[in-house]
Amino acid sequence: MLFAIVFVCTRFSQIVTLTPPVGMLSWFVGKFNDANVLTPNAILVLFIVTVLALAWSVFTLLAYSRSSHNALFVAFVDLCFLGALVAGIYFLRGIQFADCQDPARDEIWFNKIHDVGIPGFSWAVNKPCAMLKASWAFAIMNTVFFAVTAFAAWSHGDSDVYVEREQIVRRRSHSHSGSHSRRHRSHSGSGHSYQSARRVYV
Repeated sequence: MLFAIVFVCTRFSQIVTLTPPVGMLSWFVGKFNDANVLTPNAILVLFIVTVLALAWSVFTLLAYSRSSHNALFVAFVDLCFLGALVAGIYFLRGIQFADCQDPARDEIWFNKIHDVGIPGFSWAVNKPCAMLKASWAFAIMNTVFFAVTAFAAWSHGDSDVYVEREQIVRRRSHSHSGSHSRRHRSHSGSGHSYQSARRVYV
């Protein structure tokens, strides 16, 4: 029961906090594609990770019954997404030093993120800076969320394995005791028939 509450609530939080960065980063990808320029790795990596993480969160939330039965696999995939989010945060780490409120024109924010700016393509500075910073912050939040769901799924899966092992041991012991009692009955029955046959023969 505790696994269900923690897993569902945290998955819902992941969906809510992953949807905005997917939308904002897709806006960047669309702008770069319109300019016929390759999207920088600083944006592209985090965009791909957030899209896949959002799809995984929605799938595991809708297929909750399957997720609970495959809890160890869900925990492993969540840990993989945790590592991927950390990589995306690392690639976009330059945005943390940008001042989106009053950026200087000679030190435009995207020049601090591994030359994210498009030559000859002017943007309003405040909007994209704030969008990237928000996406970076949402990614940090989801590292915590994926760590929680991975731990919850691992705990549930580990308990299921323990219960299954106990059931197997009980079944084996029950079948062993049943076969032993049947052997004892057959042995006693054969001895009784031998004695009765001996009495009749005498």
